[in-house]
Amino acid sequence: MNVVKFDPRRYKERFLNWRFKGSPMPNISEDSRQLILNYIADMEIGININPSSRKGSRTYCSLQGIRTKMLLITELLEKELGIHSLVELESKELELLKFFKKMREGGFNKKYMQEPITGTGIYVTIIKAFWHWYQRVRRKNGVDVKDITVDLDATMIKPRFNYFTIKQLKMLGHESNYFYRILMWFMFDSGIRSPTELMNVRISDLEWNKEDKYYFLNIREETSKTFGRKIKLLLCSEILQNYIKYLNLKPETYLFRRDPHQLNQYLKNIGYKTLKIGTPTEKTYKGRKYTTVVDGLTMYDFRHSAACFWLQRYKSETALKYRFGWKKSEMIEYYTSYAGMQDTITKEDLIAEDGKFPLERELRIMDIEKIIMEERMEAAKRDMEEMNLRAKAIRETAEKTKLFNF
Repeated sequence: MNVVKFDPRRYKERFLNWRFKGSPMPNISEDSRQLILNYIADMEIGININPSSRKGSRTYCSLQGIRTKMLLITELLEKELGIHSLVELESKELELLKFFKKMREGGFNKKYMQEPITGTGIYVTIIKAFWHWYQRVRRKNGVDVKDITVDLDATMIKPRFNYFTIKQLKMLGHESNYFYRILMWFMFDSGIRSPTELMNVRISDLEWNKEDKYYFLNIREETSKTFGRKIKLLLCSEILQNYIKYLNLKPETYLFRRDPHQLNQYLKNIGYKTLKIGTPTEKTYKGRKYTTVVDGLTMYDFRHSAACFWLQRYKSETALKYRFGWKKSEMIEYYTSYAGMQDTITKEDLIAEDGKFPLERELRIMDIEKIIMEERMEAAKRDMEEMNLRAKAIRETAEKTKLFNF
């Protein structure tokens, strides 16, 4: 069966919707607009690609990223350098260096928010890729174009993440509602990429090992960023099994399917409430003020914290990279082949710090039946309070009616 990969961030929908509207590029000159359209069209079919890059058409995720970042950087360049076409950059090499220096120092604000644009390295990479494409296209027509990007610094600041321990994970789970409790344990156990791989997991991707009583999770090739893999869930299998039974989830059902933005907002709030991760801050977007937790807990942090946890427990770096779907990484040396690789972790590897008890045994304090019963009782309590209020209102109305009838 050919399963279509679920796109949680709706890259394809947003890109095609933009094209359907006529590919608008407000505040950008027509010459630059045509160049960008030609560039995107070539990336979409996989022509004039950098010889050292992967061949073939680019994904909608890549196309959407190229579109949004090229529009932003082009608008800023035209305004800052006083140009009317990206072609004019050929004579602006020094100005381009100064432009990105200013950006790296926080000299440009985001379009709808009063805060500096970050991630300068990403925008440098975008301009480099665009300019090298332009050079190849012009070379085909017999025109040599100077490479003005040679001295540009594409260094990217390593993204910060919030690290937490398994003990702190238990604290988060204790303060969270049922859905998020299961979700957090699953993300930490699997180290799965979120939201892309996470939201493509179906119940049919879980295989129960009756003998050892844990799930195998099959992260399919077509839904993975790198390669498909089959891993063991040794921390969350017991509570995950009860979750599936409780909700009576069918094989074709997705395990977790929520809006990624809403998921991250919940995690930020619970992370600050429980572990004081992040800083509550008032922000303004398109003239509207709202409060959010800056540098708060996100799904991204669960993958990083899981990596820190499993790094100490895997005997083989290759096996660790297989579990996390890594082909190369700054921390773990590059491996080129995963053919025939298997998840080699065993329950015996999950020894707690005191060396006495397997970590999975600790999870049994989270008695799933007790959790469900508590939440049902809480719901019943709320229902009873509502019924009492309604009954009181009815009695008051009846008393008033009697007085008037008398």
